[in-house]
Amino acid sequence: MHSHSNAAPYTPTRPVRKTPLGQVATRGIWKENPVFVHLMGLCPALAVTNSVINGLAMALATAFVLVGSSILISLLRHAIPHAIRISTYVLIVGTFVTVADLFMQATVPVVSKALGAFIYLIVVNCMILGRHEAFSSRNNVGRSALDAVGTSLGFLIALVLMGGVRELLGVGELFGRRVLPASFEPWVVMGLPPGGFFTIAFILLGMNAWALKRTGNQGNALRERVHRASRVEGRAR
Repeated sequence: MHSHSNAAPYTPTRPVRKTPLGQVATRGIWKENPVFVHLMGLCPALAVTNSVINGLAMALATAFVLVGSSILISLLRHAIPHAIRISTYVLIVGTFVTVADLFMQATVPVVSKALGAFIYLIVVNCMILGRHEAFSSRNNVGRSALDAVGTSLGFLIALVLMGGVRELLGVGELFGRRVLPASFEPWVVMGLPPGGFFTIAFILLGMNAWALKRTGNQGNALRERVHRASRVEGRAR
């Protein structure tokens, strides 16, 4: 008499293929830029980018917080209880934000005063918490650090670019130095909060137009290759 088991047959699972280290370090710079692609961290991107210096300072402070907290969370990933992981992330991020804020008050008090409360809002930056939840809490220290550095560079590029455009058009300067001629009439709106929305809108418009053009060129080239291949095949017959 044969016994029948209701247990499902064992099926070996495929090992998860990890993203190459080079891609981990570079994807956040442009392909998965946190501001221009994922539209994350928009609060500081829109609020403090009225000049290059402010944007650069905010980006560097955020980079310090993201890299430092990513390394610490990766080290503690097996010790943090799942039920309170978000609260733990916020506590760790808040510690690094406090360090960054005190350092800026001691070294660049004018810039620190200009950024104001937006330094403290780094604690709840969805870009930082998103990287911790999606990557740092699931990967080793090396990969987490590379991911944080790449994302920080992408954030820095976005804020400096937006700050450059707004400062140039808003006051005709870059890094506080006159660039445009004195006859240039400043666009006052670029120095105001709506200027942030206009700037990111035009940047996204340009990026999407470039992407569509590139996709169209690739599609035309593919159709041309298919057409040539069909003609060669027809002649062979």
